[in-house]
Amino acid sequence: MGASYDVRGSVAVVTLDNPPVNGLGYDTRVQFAAGIEKAWADPAVKAIVITGGGKAFSGGADIREFGSPKAIAEPNLLSLIKMLDDSPKPVVAAINGVCMGGGLELSLGAHYRVAAPGVPVALPEVKIGLIPGAGGTQRLPRVLGVETALNMIVSGEPVKSELLMQVPGQKLLAKIVEGDVVAGAVAFANEVADVRPLPRVRDMKLTHPNPDAYFQFARNTARAMAKNFPAPPKCVDAVEQALKVRNFDDGMRAERDIFMALMLTPECKALRHAFLGERAASKIPDVPEDTPQRTIAKVAVIGAGTMGGGISMNFLNAGIPVTILEMKQDALDRGIATIRKNYEAQVKKGKLKQDKYEQRMALLTPTLSYGDIAQADLVIEAVFEELGVKETVFKKLDEVMKPGAILASNTSTLDVDKIAAFTKRPQDVVGMHFFSPANVMKLLEVVRGAKTAKDVLATVMTVAKKIKKTAVVSGVCDGFIGNRMIEQYSRQAGFLLEEGCTPAQVDRAVEKFGFAMGPFRMGDLAGNDIGWAIRKRRYVEKPELRYSKTADLLCEMGRYGQKTGAGWYDYKPGKRDAIPSTVVEEMIEQHRTTLGVKPRKISEEEIVHRLVYSLVNEAARILEEGIASKASDIDMVYLTGYGFPLWRGGPMCYADSQGLFNVVQTMKRFAQNPLDDGSFWQPAPLLAKLVAEGKSFT
Repeated sequence: MGASYDVRGSVAVVTLDNPPVNGLGYDTRVQFAAGIEKAWADPAVKAIVITGGGKAFSGGADIREFGSPKAIAEPNLLSLIKMLDDSPKPVVAAINGVCMGGGLELSLGAHYRVAAPGVPVALPEVKIGLIPGAGGTQRLPRVLGVETALNMIVSGEPVKSELLMQVPGQKLLAKIVEGDVVAGAVAFANEVADVRPLPRVRDMKLTHPNPDAYFQFARNTARAMAKNFPAPPKCVDAVEQALKVRNFDDGMRAERDIFMALMLTPECKALRHAFLGERAASKIPDVPEDTPQRTIAKVAVIGAGTMGGGISMNFLNAGIPVTILEMKQDALDRGIATIRKNYEAQVKKGKLKQDKYEQRMALLTPTLSYGDIAQADLVIEAVFEELGVKETVFKKLDEVMKPGAILASNTSTLDVDKIAAFTKRPQDVVGMHFFSPANVMKLLEVVRGAKTAKDVLATVMTVAKKIKKTAVVSGVCDGFIGNRMIEQYSRQAGFLLEEGCTPAQVDRAVEKFGFAMGPFRMGDLAGNDIGWAIRKRRYVEKPELRYSKTADLLCEMGRYGQKTGAGWYDYKPGKRDAIPSTVVEEMIEQHRTTLGVKPRKISEEEIVHRLVYSLVNEAARILEEGIASKASDIDMVYLTGYGFPLWRGGPMCYADSQGLFNVVQTMKRFAQNPLDDGSFWQPAPLLAKLVAEGKSFT
């Protein structure tokens, strides 16, 4: 693993070899530099081709080394690029596949670049709160022009090689090579072997007809589109430096200064945490990466309601055939019609081609018979959230499904071990908790039962990637990770109403903090009756747990949310705008009078900290109990399923950024409030331990 060297005629070929994406890790850099030096020392070598092994040129920095001394040890990426820049022999980059970040910056150090068609090219550093830091902001504008380069750098999105070839006046690619791109690059290297002077990107002139107006416009646009992210406007600053400084090296220094300053911002730390957290989520401590997996070629979904239909669409989108089962023909017809309508809306908006829509619908088979799903490799139940209903379904599945089929439940709160016990094959049972709307939301909670087999877990995690979900493993407990935490958040929201807030005030404070939606708008969207049903269960199972009665009073008024046109807010027919309701405010005031509570003015800071720190304290208990295996998994649940602001990195990352000592001090103040639940605010033992040891969650 590193880089390999071979000679084809008078051309040396140095190949990056660090699967899966040829990340530019320390060993790879050392061996790559040695290959270049070897080519220089061989008088028979007239030109050098650099390329990547497998399906990638290079995806850039090796994320496995992020934050370690190896990441910046010499030769670092800047040193490798300087070697190519200074090479006395022409260097041709053969871009055979993915060329991103530091990989693209490395190729820009070569004298020429040739690419295979369809190769994704990008500088995606902005997505982790940074700008390109190895010359990307200085070199890319020189080969693509200021505007095309800046659009790529600010968006971080990949562009296909053949599209870049069409940019007027571009000097990024000398040619597109059909077939064997390395053979094409070797042939091209032979053609240019004796051409001098060698064309260096750093020496290319950069111009723009109206730079001041253009950069001001670009900066304003970047700020407006990414108001909580400092990196996009800084990308504009760096590219502006490429145009305005006296020489290339001054531009490189300016880029480095901006890069280093961004590294220290809380937003960059949060985005890097999220980037690494997403990759870490698929790693399960006691399930080795080479665990054999089961084949999933056919899927069955039980229930054609909102969840069943949404779940089915995920598999249809990935080209996996789905059989959808219902008990009654009219329910089945309604479900298929909804799937059709969802796809037709995408076609109408131009997001889906007509032929793709037809292909997806052709993969869908409706049925009323369990016999028709017996050969499915994976079956997901999405029926009513009641244990008796689940029991009927799983006993039937145990009877009809082929041996080795994975039996999954989409339950959001019920005990997966109890569900597994309804079968004679508990090792094949797993929770797959999709979030609504299931065809849109990225999160998938994979619930591991006491007897769930390791190969079942490994298979489901791979399937999740295939259907483009971020899968996080949870142990069995009431509500798993996300809903168990949100219950504490909702309890705090209720207490805030009793103490003096309006629903709109609470929502406004949390949305200003960055949540996609406050707790009361979220309740109206999900349906307040769902929370009511859970509370009724709690009153029996946990009579000591205190809730505000406001939510029950709301439901007794029949105000279930958007579906009834009235919840915490009023709604006009056909519209989703939340209009503050005088009826609800009167109900809350009346309830305060009943309790004998005199309302007080509550600050936005208190609202935010009571809601967010309630998530943190419950999450610390979840970690301690082993329900989640790492803090970053909890952050991924909240970033991808609950609208937590990405630039804050999730509740655990946010708590770390505030200092856990400060978090606990604030919680102790909340515990003194006689109208709150003082016992809840006792710091979870893990949180207290981390504070005592001066450590953090992440």
